[in-house]
Amino acid sequence: MNLYLNNKVAIVLAASKGLGRAIATALSAEGAKVIIGSRDEVELKKTADEISMQTGNEVIAIPVDVVNADQVEHLIQTTVVRFGSIDILVNNSGGPSFNKFENFKDEDWEQAFELTLKSFARLSRSVLPYMKQAGGGRIINIISGSVKSVLPNSVLSTSMRMGVVGMAKLLADELGPYNITVNNVAPGMILTDRLKHTLPKDADPEQALKERAKNIPLGRIGKPEELASLVAFLASEPAAYISGTTIQVDGGANRGIF
Repeated sequence: MNLYLNNKVAIVLAASKGLGRAIATALSAEGAKVIIGSRDEVELKKTADEISMQTGNEVIAIPVDVVNADQVEHLIQTTVVRFGSIDILVNNSGGPSFNKFENFKDEDWEQAFELTLKSFARLSRSVLPYMKQAGGGRIINIISGSVKSVLPNSVLSTSMRMGVVGMAKLLADELGPYNITVNNVAPGMILTDRLKHTLPKDADPEQALKERAKNIPLGRIGKPEELASLVAFLASEPAAYISGTTIQVDGGANRGIF
């Protein structure tokens, strides 16, 4: 299938590693002009060079802390000056910490809001003028399976990401007339560094992953590139009639009907 992404301009956040890197790689492989952002400038530049070498397409690294409004503005303006437009935005960020509700202070809630909800709102608002000018666009939010099924100790993540779900639904309604779609992708267990860091330190990693996969119908942990393939499709012209939805990538782990 031709995804018609050749020369589309895509911004992918938290892209120096993990899901963001996989998404940037998938979009670049489809011919998009990809701009990747994260806080770690050295790692980001290394990732951009590696993706470019793999796909044969230029990838631009722009360091950015998504909670910093000035840095976000720099990212957007640098992209527009270089390429003239923005067609695709992939909102992505690290998740808030896990703990019991009673252990979180006001500061924890404020940090989670800034990172996981407000940054998505700021970036989405920032790209709208350019998407409208281009006659359409794609906003894709990477959230969490916790919006579909409760995960223990995930109260910060669940609360903020549920806000993203509500925001995306309303934006899909408001932006539909401009041919801008807004969707969420909710990963389940995907083999990233974040998942690896949650494994017991004294356990055999391979065995620990097998234990984690026992309740997944497909019987395994997902690969970052499997989620990235969905994002590339949602960014494409063939996905033009999909908007306002949340799609899980979890190997069938969530047993909910809706």
